[in-house]
Amino acid sequence: MTPAPIWLRDPCAILAEDAARGIVVDGGRIVETVPAGAEPKTPGCAVFDAGRHVVLPGLINTHHHFYQTLTRATPAALDRELFPWLTSLYPIWARLTPDLLDSAATVALAELLLSGCTTTTDHHYVFPAGLEQAIDIEIAAAQRLGVRVVLTRGSMNLSQRDGGLPPDSVIQDEDTILADSARLIDHYHQPDAHAMAQVALAPCSPFSVSTSLMRRTAELAEARGVRLHTHLAETRDEAEFCQSVYGCSPLDYLEQCGWLHERTWLAHGVHFNGAEIARLAAAGTKVTHCPCSNQILASGHCPVCEMEDAGLTVGLGVDGSASNNASNLMQEVRGAFLLQRGRYGVTRVTPRDALRWATTGSAACLGRPELGTITPGAAADLVLFTLDELRFAGALDPLAALVLSGAHRADRVMVAGRWVVEEGTIPNLDLAALIRRQNAAAAILHR
Repeated sequence: MTPAPIWLRDPCAILAEDAARGIVVDGGRIVETVPAGAEPKTPGCAVFDAGRHVVLPGLINTHHHFYQTLTRATPAALDRELFPWLTSLYPIWARLTPDLLDSAATVALAELLLSGCTTTTDHHYVFPAGLEQAIDIEIAAAQRLGVRVVLTRGSMNLSQRDGGLPPDSVIQDEDTILADSARLIDHYHQPDAHAMAQVALAPCSPFSVSTSLMRRTAELAEARGVRLHTHLAETRDEAEFCQSVYGCSPLDYLEQCGWLHERTWLAHGVHFNGAEIARLAAAGTKVTHCPCSNQILASGHCPVCEMEDAGLTVGLGVDGSASNNASNLMQEVRGAFLLQRGRYGVTRVTPRDALRWATTGSAACLGRPELGTITPGAAADLVLFTLDELRFAGALDPLAALVLSGAHRADRVMVAGRWVVEEGTIPNLDLAALIRRQNAAAAILHR
């Protein structure tokens, strides 16, 4: 029996135009916005009373490393900048197994869902022996929880013996990487709008991947019509590495490898100068801002306003849980707001700007215009927050309060028209048992 359309009626606030009386969802899509004083035109609607809720488009996370939920607050990695932070963690990550990754991915996805994230990427690039099916494991976890995903097949093939940063234990050879990339695209990539699962290709960084792999990955992505993703301009160490090894800046290197175009989105972008920002904008390349990770690792501040002034699209990402130490996208929205407000001032950055980075900005990074917006025809990916916590008492602007007062847990989340979070819980997921499993997994990994 086909479910009836659902009218989310009379929200206390909604991030949409002409939708004061709510929206109608049918068949996994938003079919109608209902303006003030009106009733739905869609017949036969079931009603969900949204009077307690602030309704947003589902938030979109455009950079993450699920496996790192197993190495939060790791003593050996505390108070270190990126390169020594990585070298302290690579030996631990080399002990990952399929079961440990399944636990880590489930934790990351659950935490994202509960924070209001409906679509997430992941950048998995460590493949120790026995973990060759890492992306398959993540796809299965996302399907169990009902999360929309764009999973990137990460890679590293430049080890310490080749002048790179990672040890031999976590890298793969170029042909293995490319063959598995093609396999994953064939098995899982859904090219159509409203896809629940897509695949992108993501060599890790200039200091862990060969030039040949960068170029061949770009060729494969072009041939198969998928997107490209990598870390770039995250730290000054990276810029010095590129100058020393390749004789050019990270952005020049990216362009030489055939990556500077509209199908590429980059994580971090902290150290681009004005001329480089203009080049990125002209190419249609996008940037993911990862504010909490950048602050914890002291990498610097992404120049978001200069980027947007130049016409460059900016999205938002939580980054890995070993740098951010959390996977909460709504908290990341607040972190981005505070960081950029502090940098540019009260007249340049508003709470709505931060919400935009996590919705339409992130959707553009992924080439998914049907996501991140509440308009007819868009995906019915929605997050509903309540304002009944002490932190919101006395708040007068509900949308601003979500950012300013620090919303952190959604009451309800809908993906493709289906509730995947209800009353602050994920149906059929025992969170207490998952926490116990994850703690045990972390203990195994750190032995």
